[in-house]
Amino acid sequence: MRSSQHKLCAWFSGVLFAAAAACTAPAASAAVDSGKAAEAHWVASWGTAVMIPEGQNELAAEHWRDASLRQIVHLSLGGSRLRVRISNTYGTAPLVLEGAAVALAKAPGKADVDGASARPLTFNGRTSVLIPSGGEYYSDPVALEHKAGADLAISMYFKGEPARQTGHPGSRTNSFVIKGNRVMDAEWPAAAKVERWYALADVEVQAPRSVGAVVAIGDSITDGNGSTTDGNDRWPDLLAARFAREGQVMGVVNAGIGGGRLLRDGLGPNMVSRFDRDVIARSGVTHAIVMIGVNDLGGQHRNGDNSPEARKKLLDDMMTAHRQLVERAHAQGICVIGGTVSPYSGSDYYRPNADNEADRVALNNWIRTSGVFDGVADFDAALRDPARPSHLLKERDKGDGLHPSPAGFRAMADAVPLDALRQCAVRR
Repeated sequence: MRSSQHKLCAWFSGVLFAAAAACTAPAASAAVDSGKAAEAHWVASWGTAVMIPEGQNELAAEHWRDASLRQIVHLSLGGSRLRVRISNTYGTAPLVLEGAAVALAKAPGKADVDGASARPLTFNGRTSVLIPSGGEYYSDPVALEHKAGADLAISMYFKGEPARQTGHPGSRTNSFVIKGNRVMDAEWPAAAKVERWYALADVEVQAPRSVGAVVAIGDSITDGNGSTTDGNDRWPDLLAARFAREGQVMGVVNAGIGGGRLLRDGLGPNMVSRFDRDVIARSGVTHAIVMIGVNDLGGQHRNGDNSPEARKKLLDDMMTAHRQLVERAHAQGICVIGGTVSPYSGSDYYRPNADNEADRVALNNWIRTSGVFDGVADFDAALRDPARPSHLLKERDKGDGLHPSPAGFRAMADAVPLDALRQCAVRR
């Protein structure tokens, strides 16, 4: 495991804010001179939660066979050196990547890139690499000046499809596929569009040791259901934009999975099982924001035992799981902000009754008052209708009574307590 000492230093120096005398560090500039590598470390600038993309979420075999895949990701940190982590986490056989490259995208939703910025990706100096089943590999570092908020195009060439795919269906971002090895080509005319990500885990930037990253982990609300395709307006995106506006330097990673639950597998693995990979194992992570529970509470009401005894057990199990996540994070020097569960009484899918709403309120009160978390992001308060607290405010509702609109996501980003990030320090 990575040392917690550097993380604690980052907190006491204020990962986002002014440095304390006991932990001096280089200024959090937008770029790091490669000659100062000893004073820098790798920090996640973009990332996603990988899963098995089944059914309609799979990339058709023809798009892997002698084909290039170009995927656009929105970086939260600027810098001059980066590396890409390629994932074969759910593959049942080795994944052979025949070639890859990075470049600055010309615009979100477009396949073309700035040709002058194109850089080949290598692995131990080689342009091709075999990634074992269940494995993830970093590329060699690449020199590429870029600003916070830049859109990076990652192009990969494959000769054949994986035995089983690893990806992220909820990209809310267009990717592009084209025949042949075109990874270094600036223009991709007539490329096909695919609104998914495949075989990508994260992008890391070399940054001063005073710079850390926060992982937002949750379900479809964090994943961005209700946001705009290619708009980069999920609430973690807007949190990164808020940091940029306020002159704060911190990476932001979105590890939401649509349909995700805390305790049981849904459309992807349960949060307890994926927390180490999606939060703790990422480079430079100092904070996590955990928002989860709609699908656990709503799913039991809709499909399970809704007796008082079963409901109480579910709440107890969820509280235990939260405690376990926080303890695991604290053991690695990571602070955890608890996110309250937003209202969903207007949801036609879950159709919660008064008992189900009472359980949501009880869980939120526990998140606010238990002292388990290092801070609280009160997303419930940010999204609810004051006249009907069990419902989303109309203008902050996507329209399904469950997922926020872009205006709702802005309210969520504004609800993240910067004071909690500033003051948080894990006592070991």
